[in-house]
Amino acid sequence: MAAILAYGSPALGHLLPVSTLLRELAGRGHEVHLRTLAAGVVAGQRQGLHTRPVDPGIEAITSPDWTARSVFGVLGMTIDVLCRRAELEVDDLARAVDEVAPDLLLLDANCWGAMSAADAGDLPWVVFSPFTPFLRSRGVPPVGPGMRPMSGPIGFLRDRILRSVVWQVMDRPMLPRINAVRARVGAPPVFSVDGFLRRAPLMLVVGGEPLEYPHPDWGSRVHLIGACAGQSDGDVPDWLAAIEDPVVLVTTSSIRQADSELGRVALRALADDPVHVVATFPAGVPSDLVIPPNATVRQYVPHGPILDRAVCAVTHGGMGATVRALDRGVPVCVVPFGRDQPEVAMRVEVAGCGTRLPASRLTPRRLRTKVLEAMTMASGARRVAAGFAATGGVARGADLIERELVCARNVDLDGGTR
Repeated sequence: MAAILAYGSPALGHLLPVSTLLRELAGRGHEVHLRTLAAGVVAGQRQGLHTRPVDPGIEAITSPDWTARSVFGVLGMTIDVLCRRAELEVDDLARAVDEVAPDLLLLDANCWGAMSAADAGDLPWVVFSPFTPFLRSRGVPPVGPGMRPMSGPIGFLRDRILRSVVWQVMDRPMLPRINAVRARVGAPPVFSVDGFLRRAPLMLVVGGEPLEYPHPDWGSRVHLIGACAGQSDGDVPDWLAAIEDPVVLVTTSSIRQADSELGRVALRALADDPVHVVATFPAGVPSDLVIPPNATVRQYVPHGPILDRAVCAVTHGGMGATVRALDRGVPVCVVPFGRDQPEVAMRVEVAGCGTRLPASRLTPRRLRTKVLEAMTMASGARRVAAGFAATGGVARGADLIERELVCARNVDLDGGTR
């Protein structure tokens, strides 16, 4: 058995999926330590994980990306936040390593400083990505704009132009700052975001085909491990048990963005339909919200019991909320507002497991139409759920991590270096 240190980005949407993998590892007898957002420490401890918060200075660095006017503006703000956090992660991870003396590091894909320090160190390390990583792939547009794959010469030309734009917005501002961090810890320089991510000996990614596009050139180090949603995340509350109508779950982001409007519009759009809307606002329930008789509003409740009753989930396009629904065979209506959400929404549409409505076109009438259409796509959602299961899920992820541990120990026994 081994001591594993998981170092995470301070975000609930990252904590929930990695916790599923960490519980699997703990259940196999490994001693699992977790560094995460302060608000998630108690939850991690309740799951049997040795949990402590990351440096509060890291968590204090946030992005006003809801003010951006385009997906490229969001990308630029995200790069700035991750680079600023990276500078603090190096020392924070070093302190955690000194405290835990781990045999392996499991690092969030957004922790660029921690990844750089691990790359320069002697410990085996694995990257966990709760979203589609920024890896290049033939026949697939670059991650960010949320474009549909397009084959043929026109698709090739479009993707080449898009990659040039993404390079200017993402790679060009990121590389000098991250290479400065890498030089500080003694890691070799990198020359693209793709090259930086491919430094990881192993990358585990939330998702699976057909929701994720085929990526035959991702290589043997990158593995999809399903929804990472777990089997159950809460008992059925009395108020939910008393609901007789079909349930529609509406959920918004746990990190502030301008998506509270999605909840408002959904409550109006479905107020006269024979469904019961359960709307959650993890970032805070708006004080002036109008709640119709066929709705229940909460800041946060475990989604598992609700999804077991749901006929559709209306999401902002966060990967966690979307795959949690699809993993239970519940079709989704996705209204993306920013970050990786346009990518998630397009994947849902292409996979035929739900519908997509751009936030700029959000109205009660349009949303109701898209929700009713999504309700007819349960077979597509079940195909995606089967695809998640076919990856082997967190059990497969734990197997791969244990393989890394065995390889590292064999190298140590041979007296070599990893």
